[in-house]
Amino acid sequence: MREAEEKDRSRAGVESAVHPGAADAEPAPGGHDEDWVPEDDAVIGRAFRISLAVIGAVAVLVVAGIGVARLFGEDPVDRAIAANAPLAVARTAAAPPVPFTDVTTASGIAFVHHNGAYGEKLLPETMGGGVAILDFDGDGDQDLFFVDSTRWAEGPAGTPAGALALYENDGTGRFRDVSREKGIDISIYGTGVAVGDYDNDGDVDLFVAAVGRNLLLRNEDSGRRFTDVTGEAGVAGDAREWSSSSAFLDYDRDGDLDLFVGNYVRWSREIDLELDYRLTGVGRAYGPPLNYEGTFPYLYRNDGGGRFTDVSAEAGVEVKNDATGGPVAKTLGVVPVDANRDGWLDVFVANDTVRKFLFVNQKDGTFREEGELYGLAYGPDGVATGAMGADFAFYRNDDEMAFLVGNFANEMSSFYVSQGDPTLYTDEAIGAGIGAPSRRLLKFGVFFFDYDLDGRLDVLQANGHLEEEISTVDPSQTYRQPMQLFWNAGAGELVPVAEAALGDLAQPMVGRAAAYGDLDGDGDLDVVVGQTGDRAVVFRNDQAEGHHWLRVELVGNGATVNRDAIGAMVSLTLGAETLRRAVVPSRSYQAQVELPVTFGLGDAATVETIDVVWPDGTTSRHPVGEVDRLIVVEQPAAG
Repeated sequence: MREAEEKDRSRAGVESAVHPGAADAEPAPGGHDEDWVPEDDAVIGRAFRISLAVIGAVAVLVVAGIGVARLFGEDPVDRAIAANAPLAVARTAAAPPVPFTDVTTASGIAFVHHNGAYGEKLLPETMGGGVAILDFDGDGDQDLFFVDSTRWAEGPAGTPAGALALYENDGTGRFRDVSREKGIDISIYGTGVAVGDYDNDGDVDLFVAAVGRNLLLRNEDSGRRFTDVTGEAGVAGDAREWSSSSAFLDYDRDGDLDLFVGNYVRWSREIDLELDYRLTGVGRAYGPPLNYEGTFPYLYRNDGGGRFTDVSAEAGVEVKNDATGGPVAKTLGVVPVDANRDGWLDVFVANDTVRKFLFVNQKDGTFREEGELYGLAYGPDGVATGAMGADFAFYRNDDEMAFLVGNFANEMSSFYVSQGDPTLYTDEAIGAGIGAPSRRLLKFGVFFFDYDLDGRLDVLQANGHLEEEISTVDPSQTYRQPMQLFWNAGAGELVPVAEAALGDLAQPMVGRAAAYGDLDGDGDLDVVVGQTGDRAVVFRNDQAEGHHWLRVELVGNGATVNRDAIGAMVSLTLGAETLRRAVVPSRSYQAQVELPVTFGLGDAATVETIDVVWPDGTTSRHPVGEVDRLIVVEQPAAG
C-alpha cells in the first residue's frame, strides 16, 4: 500500500475546507507540495490477513463513506458502526461514579503554557508542552514538572517568553513553585519530557525535547539544583529538528539508561508559511503533516561517565523510504515495551499519518522495525492513522497485551490486542467498546490506569482540536473537548463513563500531555493534563469505592539494573487473575507518569507476595501481607 494512500483522511476539518469535497490536504498555490514524500508499497502485517471478516466489512463501509458527509449531515462512519452493532460487547455493567475534582488552584499550581502564537499559525503552536510526575527530591511524594514553549524570535515585542516549571509537593498534594531556586526556569521551545536516573546516582534527571536544541538537566544532590549538561552529554540533537516524545530505557541491558528521542517532521517557519494552509471563511490555518518530510528518531547509547553516543544509524532506528532514501517517521508517541516477551525492551512508536513502528530488540545493540509484521502499523482498514499518544497494558489480567493509540478527529482510537501470540496483534477497538465513542474527538494523551482500584486497568484520553475556529467548517467539532474515561468492566469490556459522572474531567479542554500519579498520598491515582496555550490542570481522584490498593517502588542495583528499574515487570495474583504492571514511566503523549506502580485490589485485604522480573532477566519474590501502603523493593544481591 502506497504512503499516498495513507494520507490522514480524518483531517477533513481543515483539508476539506481548503478544497471542499476533497478528503486529502493540499497547500495553497505556491506551496511545497513537492515536500511530501510518498513511501513505497508496504507489506500489510499478518494481523490484517487474518482479521475477522466482519471487521473488514466495517472498514470497507468506513472508507467508502468518508468525504464531505463527515462534515455535514449523516455520518457514514456512525452508520457503518451501527450496521455492524453485533460486533460490540453487550454493555450490561454500569461504571461506578468516580468524580475527579479540579484542584489546580487549591493545590498551588499556577503554570500556564506559552505557545508563542500571535497569528502566523505555525504548526508547533498546536502541540503543547509535556507533563511529568516525578519525585525529584527523593522524599517519597510526587512532584510536578511542566514543559513550556516560548515566543518566536519573529514575534511582536511583549509576547510572553515562558519557562520550564518545577513544583515541589509537601506530601499532601499542596505544591510550591521551586523553578528558579532549582535552576529550572529555562526558556526554550519545549515539547516533551523524559525522566530517569541516567547516571545511577540515586536521583532522577530530566530530558526536555524541543523544537531546536534539546536539553538534559542533571539532578544534583537529590534535587538541590539542576544543571544543564546537554553539551557534555552529547544529546542536544540537530538544531533544525523538532523533537517530541522521548524515553529513557536500558535497551542493551548494561545497567544504565539509554535515551530514545522521537522527532516529528522536518519543519521550519519558512516552509510553514510557504505551504500557507487556509481554513475557508477564517483564513490561514494550522496545516497537517502530510506535506512535510519525515524525520529520523535519535537513539543515544549511555556510555557512562555522563556521556552518550548517537547510535541511531547503526542500531537500525532510521527507517528510510525505499524509493527515495528519505526518512519515514513523523513521531509523536514513544513507549518502551517488551512486546514479544523475550526480556529485552523494544520501542513502540506512534507516527502521525504514516505507519506506526515497532522496533524489535535484536539483543545485540540493534533493532528491526516490524510494526507491519506484528499487525501494529495501520488502522483496521489498512491505512495509517493520525497517531498521537500511546500506551500498553495487560488490561484483561491475562496473557494478552494491548496497545492503545490516540488518533486524530474522526478516527477511532487504535486498540491492538495480541492474539495468543506476542508477535501478532489485531485492532479490537470496536469490540472492546472504545472505538465508536472515541472516534469524533481529537485524542492526544492516552493511558491505562486503575482509577477505581478494582484491579482492572481503565483508559483515559485527553482531547482537544488544533483549530480554535474548527466549528466554522465542521459543526461536529469543537476546539475545547472533554476528556474521556472508559471503565474496565472485565472480560475485555471497556465502558464509556458518562460525562455526568466524571466531575471536572468533563470540562472542555485543549488537552495534550496527560499523566497519572498519587499526588496526595491517599493511594488512588490523580491526573494531570497539559493544554496548549493554556493552564495545566490537576484533577484529584475522589473515588470512594472502599477498594484496597498496593503501591510498589523498585530500586535496581545500579550495576546490572538501572536504579529506577525501568523495564521491570511487577505482578501479583488475585484469585484466578494475574495483575501485571510495567515500570515504564514514558507513556501517553510527551509525558511521564510516576515511577511507582499501583495495583488496585478491590475487596482483597491482603496480598501474599509480589513477583518481579528485573530488567536484567533475574526474578525475585517478595512477601507483602498488609496492603493500602507503598512498599519499596530493592533488587536482591546476586546469589
